[in-house]
Amino acid sequence: MAELFSFDNLFTLLMLTLLQAVLGFDNLLYISIESKRVAPEKQAMVRKVGIGLAIGLRLLLLFAIMSAISYFQTPFVAFHWDGILEGDVNVHALIVLIGGVFIIYTAFKEIMHMLSLDDLESHGSEAKRSAATAIAWIVVMNLVFSFDSILSAMALTNVFLVMAAAIVVSGLGMIYLADTVSDFLQKNRMYEVLGLFVLFIVGIMLLSEGGHLAHLSFFGYHIEPMAKSTFYFVLAVLVVVDIVQGRYQRKLIAKRELELKRGQMKHPA
Repeated sequence: MAELFSFDNLFTLLMLTLLQAVLGFDNLLYISIESKRVAPEKQAMVRKVGIGLAIGLRLLLLFAIMSAISYFQTPFVAFHWDGILEGDVNVHALIVLIGGVFIIYTAFKEIMHMLSLDDLESHGSEAKRSAATAIAWIVVMNLVFSFDSILSAMALTNVFLVMAAAIVVSGLGMIYLADTVSDFLQKNRMYEVLGLFVLFIVGIMLLSEGGHLAHLSFFGYHIEPMAKSTFYFVLAVLVVVDIVQGRYQRKLIAKRELELKRGQMKHPA
């Protein structure tokens, strides 16, 4: 236990906590959107319980990966079809690919619901999922997001206590911020669309990363992972576009209201 409090380990703990916080943004966004599918009075509980269970399972996953890292990276399926489709799939790649597909499906389905007139009339008025189901999905997707953060942590240190402490600290931070993010999206519904498109890009990023881990190639073209810097650049562009579009739309609305008032003054009833 004393090794945890050495200068090197404390510095590494700080770096790992910051890394977990940065990599956990997309996870936190998913948690906020998923929790909205249950009854309003249960949403805060779903977020806290889901993240709490995920912290415990992350620690078990960390121990499992450290104990059997070669198993997660060893291909169990290989296919080479005359240069058309090639790949060597391992457990890590399969989990990331499945997570990417599910996130894209979730984001696309929610976007389609927003475009539905019936959904606009009843949006948020009834629960779509039970609390237990939402918690289960939060835990599962949290584990999918955990792989990259755990493997990144293992590249910085091999001390289990340091990595475990970083997981616990970042998890507690997610519990603290989950309600804030969810309340912000609830009060600013226009940003919910932005959040769903960010989630969609997260799914694409996971697919590209899973394809790279599985060494997938189509017609001789290898799948390259989307860099984190690219993801954050796209995220920044989406946010700027959304802000500019929102301000421009408010100016158009104000201009129309002003023109309407001038028209009423020129032609009083």
